[in-house]
Amino acid sequence: MLDRPSLATLTLTVNGTGHQVAAQPFASLADTLREGLGLTGTKIGCDAGDCGACTVLIDGEQACACLISTAQAEGRAVTTIEAEHPLVDRLRSAFLAHGAAQCGICTPGMIMAATDLLSRNAAPTRQEIEDGIGGVLCRCTGYAKIIEAIQDVARGTNALAPVADAGCAVGSRIARADGLPKVQGTDRFGADFAPADALWLRAVRSPHAKARFTLGDLDAFRAAHPGLEAILAAKDIPGENSFGIFPTIKDQPVLAPGFVRYRGEAVLALVGTREAVESVRDAALPIQWTIDPPLIGVEAGLAPGAPPLHPNIPDNVLTRGYLECGDVAGGHRLGAATAEGRFRTGFVEHAYIEPEAGYAVRIGDRIEVTACTQAAVMDQEEVARVVGVPMRQVRIVPTACGGGFGGKLDVSIQPLIAAAAWLLNRPVRIVYSRTESMASTTKRHPSKIHARMSADAEGRFTAYEMTGDFNTGAYASWGPTVANRVPVHATGPYKVPHVLNKTRAVHTNEVPAGAFRGFGVPQAAIAGETLIDDLAERLNIDRWQIRRINAIDHGDATPTGQILHASAGLPQCLDAVKADYDAMMAAADAHNARGGRIARGVGVACMWYGCGNTSMSNPSRMRITLTRDGRLTFLNGAVDIGQGSSTVLLQIAADALGLPTTQFDFVVGDTDRTYDAGKTSASRQTFVSGNASKLAGLDLRAKILALANAGPQAKLKLAGATLSVVDGDASRVIDLAALVADDAGIVLAGEGQYDPPTTVLDAKGQGIPYATYGFATQVAEVEIDRLLGTIKVKRIVAAHDVGRAINPTLTEGQIHGGIAQGLGLALMEEYIPGRTENLHDYLIPTAGDMPEIDIHLIEDTEPEGPFGAKGVGEPALVATAPAILGAIRHAVGVRMTEVPVLPHKLWEAMQTKEAAE
Repeated sequence: MLDRPSLATLTLTVNGTGHQVAAQPFASLADTLREGLGLTGTKIGCDAGDCGACTVLIDGEQACACLISTAQAEGRAVTTIEAEHPLVDRLRSAFLAHGAAQCGICTPGMIMAATDLLSRNAAPTRQEIEDGIGGVLCRCTGYAKIIEAIQDVARGTNALAPVADAGCAVGSRIARADGLPKVQGTDRFGADFAPADALWLRAVRSPHAKARFTLGDLDAFRAAHPGLEAILAAKDIPGENSFGIFPTIKDQPVLAPGFVRYRGEAVLALVGTREAVESVRDAALPIQWTIDPPLIGVEAGLAPGAPPLHPNIPDNVLTRGYLECGDVAGGHRLGAATAEGRFRTGFVEHAYIEPEAGYAVRIGDRIEVTACTQAAVMDQEEVARVVGVPMRQVRIVPTACGGGFGGKLDVSIQPLIAAAAWLLNRPVRIVYSRTESMASTTKRHPSKIHARMSADAEGRFTAYEMTGDFNTGAYASWGPTVANRVPVHATGPYKVPHVLNKTRAVHTNEVPAGAFRGFGVPQAAIAGETLIDDLAERLNIDRWQIRRINAIDHGDATPTGQILHASAGLPQCLDAVKADYDAMMAAADAHNARGGRIARGVGVACMWYGCGNTSMSNPSRMRITLTRDGRLTFLNGAVDIGQGSSTVLLQIAADALGLPTTQFDFVVGDTDRTYDAGKTSASRQTFVSGNASKLAGLDLRAKILALANAGPQAKLKLAGATLSVVDGDASRVIDLAALVADDAGIVLAGEGQYDPPTTVLDAKGQGIPYATYGFATQVAEVEIDRLLGTIKVKRIVAAHDVGRAINPTLTEGQIHGGIAQGLGLALMEEYIPGRTENLHDYLIPTAGDMPEIDIHLIEDTEPEGPFGAKGVGEPALVATAPAILGAIRHAVGVRMTEVPVLPHKLWEAMQTKEAAE
């Protein structure tokens, strides 16, 4: 056991108040603030000074509290987000008004960094703002709204978000319904709270990608380590030792049963006091390893004679996707030009700033799990399976979720803490370290794509075909979803009469790949959009023009045979960016004509994305209740992971009912209190749960109007237990206290359920996979240093067809954040197991990396959507990387086919091109 320093009594001055705390002198200030003083507004995202979520002020200057020992803070003034501070208050208001807090995990650190900046510099330039907050990472916002908020405070503007009247919420830029706790630092994330007597759990993970192991005497080891309550192994799991996304694919063990399939797989669970579980060295545990050669990369997984990872999958091909329409060979023959290419992408880490955290409690014959998640009911199903109880005996209570992007769809901590709490009958909590989170959780699927595309002399596309292999890693996760979504989307949002797309999800001994904002479509878009640029070059047609010629429109058929009867706004998106594209092209050409070290380039790309599950039922059900004392509650099972669904769905429900959003309380995601709204993924919540919310509001409204015998145009007013129905001479007042109530005091309730109209795809991939699609065009401008190969994205113009922007501020924020992640995919993000498992070596965009972004919101109304709306979360990302690749090509004439385009790779490609010339 490692020696730990003894506790000392230290005096800290925090937010102007003196505190005496018992702490280890070398414990981080962040940990002491959180665990010792309960000031959990200071977040811990990395514990290494890389993310800045723990930023506080020490003697007025910003510092990472995770890098400051508690003893170093003694005698100094520490200011946290909880402080009463005029500048902090103004920043809180501005962040709310501008939508600068999305998931909220980085928000306290951002506000403290901005407080430091504005205290020193009351009128900073944009560059100075970027520098001032540069030590704090945000994965959600793309930083634009944050910078706008800080600029407002610097200008002395009293930024306040509007308040919508009844019937006017949809289309309004109201503040996030859950925003105030985020800017105050009081929002409760998974690591922020747990029962006082909770034990800690730490997973022991495999250091090998493929190995067998035997366990020695764990009981003796536990007895020799005071404070360890249990060491759990596979044999101790009370129910099934397996979980997975699909009902028929439960292939991933909670704890490995004598062998591991990837580096980072959980082998044991140590449960006890925090000191005990943190003191145990993994190397000291009685585990004997036998290492086997791993299969790394899809080529290894598909090689003849490759050993199968799973006995029921002898060829390591988990699933295949297929789409065929027309005659692709004949379509190529019709073409005046054909382009072909091979493309590769690697693992990409979600890099949400909040590592996985939460706790579980056994209450009689029930188990309750409180944790960060994107899919509460899916968690409920998995926990019930692992604990070995019916679903009704499992409760999932989502905490605030500090980013997800698909990475918190799969269960991670939930089965571990649930099994431990069930077996020990004690509360059990867990907080992943940054390295553990990155080593063990799912990633974006690496892809290997071969594609071919043809067009006639006028630029009309005649054929497209692709084969794509996607590395799904050791376990299935969302591999089948990626394999089936990509063939539908691979052509891009264009009219292509002859198509043949084939995909495979391939098992390897690598970290499981799962859902990540786009489900494989961003990888496919890189291939397709590059080939379109190829064809434009060969046919001497402008790159914007060839896309406009082929843009899918109302009444056109997709490759699955689906007719787009409405809301197909790609032509409008292209038209919206045309003037900017022309001006940027002219400026780039003029700049490059002068020569010099810096080259400038412009790229354009389009995208489409089906909202919801592919050809599968994915219903949502919502409920609104009204009690006898006038309490109006929106019971919403859709987990908000930062994208703003709690606000958007509330706006929809409020307008449908006819009362202002400010009169609603809301409950989000609690499986005991809300219905199943489906997972927060696939850009489905605004569209699917939005429809369910609208129907719930309309249902309650209809019951009220019927009770009052009022007409459909009547207006509602709620004041305490008095509900007024204003309808001219038919107006009346309802005394809610006089109505019959149920045991919960509810006198009236409305419910709504919606499932998008789709059909199962046939053997050739024909059918209606999605009820609606999002569309977009993005134009990117880059500057490249010819000597160093460095790339700076200077500007992006993005036009997105969102059907109807329920909350334009939140919609813009989603687009900003998606562009940031697309930029990272294109230029910097490279996950290498064992090497880039932290936020120092794994680079994500900072405020200084982000370009100027101009957004055009195109509202081609979707009749099937709530008030015409559809999703934007994933569409925000898809076009960014291909647009940047096109800009690189325009600047220096190099066609890059692998991302990220790191400087040394671009430099080598430029040297190769120069030598060939």
